[in-house]
Amino acid sequence: MNKRIGLFFGSFNPIHVGHLIIANAMAQSGKVDVVWFVVSPQNPFKEQKSLLNQYDRLHLARVATENNPLLSVSDIEFALPKPSYTIDTLTYLQEKYPDHSFCILMGSDNLKHFHKWKNYEQILKYYELVVYPRPGEEVDTYEEHPHVHQMKVPLLDISATYIRKLLKADKDIRYLVPDKVYSEIERMNLAGVLKRT
Repeated sequence: MNKRIGLFFGSFNPIHVGHLIIANAMAQSGKVDVVWFVVSPQNPFKEQKSLLNQYDRLHLARVATENNPLLSVSDIEFALPKPSYTIDTLTYLQEKYPDHSFCILMGSDNLKHFHKWKNYEQILKYYELVVYPRPGEEVDTYEEHPHVHQMKVPLLDISATYIRKLLKADKDIRYLVPDKVYSEIERMNLAGVLKRT
């Protein structure tokens, strides 16, 4: 069956309620049928040592989305060359799922640096970008481009960086991550690892 899939790329280090609210808003917007969280094993703009193990991040993302049929988690980039470049993943997905169409969900902070992405002109030519607002980041780049669309979602100043800073300060991160993710971080003793990332 032909599906329109929104791809939410990220390290998800760790996944948090902000990610889920944005993805769920997109899934219910009518623009896509489902949203896939594409967990990146290695982002070309981030140091590998600054990330939780890729399988732990994948596990937490799956736990976070397990009861929502509109949200799914993909490990597609785990089998692709590293670091992960979006254009390569898109090409692979289009070959693997020729009946599906894909668009990219991204924050306005990422759009500002989009020109640094590998083959960004090709991405813009063949794929749509759905941009959600980030605090302090105006969407003025590419705003006239026919393939760039803005999506209204609650403006949440929650980031994985903020969560890791709280952990480093021995503060509680409850309510910033789903309850099940919080329980898994505790069960797997990941808080100590996240403090070091």
